Amino acid sequence: MSLLIRSSYVSQFHTRNSNPSSFSDQTPSKSPFFSSFNHNPLIKLVYKRNPRMQSLSFPSSMTVKSSLIDPDGGELMELVVPDSEIELKKKEAESMPKVKLTKIDMEWVHVISEGWASPLKGFMREDEYLQSLHFNSLRLKDGSLVNMSLPIVLAIDDQTKEQIGVSKNVALVSPQGDIVGSLRSVEIYKHNKEERIARTWGTTSPGLPYVEEHITPSGNWLIGGDLEVFKPVKYNDGLDHYRLSPKQLRKEFDNRKADAVFAFQLRNPVHNGHALLMNDTRKRLLEMGYKNPVLLLHPLGGFTKADDVPLYVRMEQHSKVLEDGVLDPETTIVSIFPSPMHYAGPTEVQWHAKARINAGANFYIVGRDPAGMGHPTEKRDLYDPDHGKKVLSMAPGLEKLNILPFRVAAYDTVEKKMAFFDPTRAKEFLFISGTKMRTYARTGESPPDGFMCPSGWNVLVKYYESLQESDDSSKQQQTVVSA
Repeated sequence: MSLLIRSSYVSQFHTRNSNPSSFSDQTPSKSPFFSSFNHNPLIKLVYKRNPRMQSLSFPSSMTVKSSLIDPDGGELMELVVPDSEIELKKKEAESMPKVKLTKIDMEWVHVISEGWASPLKGFMREDEYLQSLHFNSLRLKDGSLVNMSLPIVLAIDDQTKEQIGVSKNVALVSPQGDIVGSLRSVEIYKHNKEERIARTWGTTSPGLPYVEEHITPSGNWLIGGDLEVFKPVKYNDGLDHYRLSPKQLRKEFDNRKADAVFAFQLRNPVHNGHALLMNDTRKRLLEMGYKNPVLLLHPLGGFTKADDVPLYVRMEQHSKVLEDGVLDPETTIVSIFPSPMHYAGPTEVQWHAKARINAGANFYIVGRDPAGMGHPTEKRDLYDPDHGKKVLSMAPGLEKLNILPFRVAAYDTVEKKMAFFDPTRAKEFLFISGTKMRTYARTGESPPDGFMCPSGWNVLVKYYESLQESDDSSKQQQTVVSA
């Protein structure tokens, strides 16, 4: 995410008063929010989506609910087999045809099994895939829509398809060779890679990281079915305690008596511009009348492109940000979002938002060019940097998610700190992208004072120094071998 941060207010408030998690049950009366909301330039979009919104009434008191927002479909799809059934299920799976999973496949098994993709119950069958690919949503049996902007599918090759034959169930085998679960009542259908890539990314240009890593080398068939996982997915990398499931997060929000939860997704280290935005979010929610807004700082933990900062480095950096008091540990929950990264811009940001609904967040911060990247073959952004927030304001199935408006944040060269951009002093502000930040750390150049807390910056510097030392050592070994 660039240091140029901008958010838009998306949402409709739930108007079904019988819904226990409706916004009208949570919003305090006499909120100063209304005067500021009426000046929101996107208000026409909001009213267009929910014309009844203007006549909403609010209760005189607020009760903290066990769920601030319902998961999509009404319940979380937790697909881990109960302990009492594990041995039987494993024994059954041993006799099934086997499907070997890649590392990214395992990340999707993790995502689906914990309910991030609710109401999805497994890898998509063809009708779900086509709805996701063409409509960015799924139609449920009751006629309602839920957002599902990314196809969550499992590819197999010709040989595996032949081995499965007419079998209705298959066992799933991890990259390490362990049977980790099964797919039941399976359906196999054609994997049209070009169509999938074109509709998800809006281009088939070479150099798309997820495509080259996962789709291009994958098989020509997709297999969907109901997922059963034999035990919770663990990585044993020292970070599993950060990987809270949607159910665990909702419980933690209850424990902290949160009356609003605002989620911030990122795949970069936290700088003071991010912190300014997150702290100002909480301030605004307090001004709206909430008593205990809680921040979900939710870094993406699945596949990322090679030049992104690795997860373990980012988590260490995030911990320093909390230790230094840049963010308040008492009102912040740091957790890892297990999804792999597509870099699919406005299409993908819908998935990021939808997953946080299932985790229990009722506010979502969207920045400039969310889930975007530079064009792989041209010197320009792949997506319009403002389209992510605009798409979220209109995306089907995301009406119950609220996004607050924010000013632009940048580095004030006069005050020597991160501040909200003042257009009357435009030449005194510096915009630093995530790429530029990584370049600073890689080259040993210090960023401007006040850009990031010193201990957090040191984590990045040490990481890039270790890369340089490793590269130098490798070159020395090659020289010795050549001699």
